[in-house]
Amino acid sequence: MSKLGIITKGLIKENPTFVLVLGMCPTLATTTSAINGLEMGLATMFVLILSNIVISAIAPVVPDKVHIPVYIVVIATFVTILQLLMQAYVPDVYATLGLFIPLIVVNCIVLGRAEAFAGKNSVGDSALDGIGIGLGFTLSLTVIGMVREILGSGAIFGWKFLPGDGMLAFVMAPGAFIVLGYLMVLFNKLAKK
Repeated sequence: MSKLGIITKGLIKENPTFVLVLGMCPTLATTTSAINGLEMGLATMFVLILSNIVISAIAPVVPDKVHIPVYIVVIATFVTILQLLMQAYVPDVYATLGLFIPLIVVNCIVLGRAEAFAGKNSVGDSALDGIGIGLGFTLSLTVIGMVREILGSGAIFGWKFLPGDGMLAFVMAPGAFIVLGYLMVLFNKLAKK
């Protein structure tokens, strides 16, 4: 597969949200606005790229019996680094995303890519896979957040452009499921063309 193909498959063919249906906890919980979706996607992408690189580099020397615990320790290390960086440099973002930052450790996208791709491919290809899957996840969360924010509050990225309050249901849990369902159908219909 070409280098560009590795990146683009994460955007369309293996999109973690709309095709693989992975990482639903942060997808449904953090996408109350476009900015929250973007921030969560970027945080996950940071961990995904770095953990893919390290896991690809150490995979040949890690015994099969302990590779999953080793992968989890690598992922947890990068999540801890991310958490400390966010607390120091972007405390407002950290306060907004809160509990969902430490939960990146158990996000099935990150561990799934470590197991399915990084553990079996070169460091360079694993970095590209992390970029592609990370971009796919980030774009998915941002689009879901945009739709929910527009319908729920008449705003986008915090900029109010519709009068009134919008439909409150879309910034609450039921709205997340409705928007996700419709966007999954739309994405998969368009991706098959």
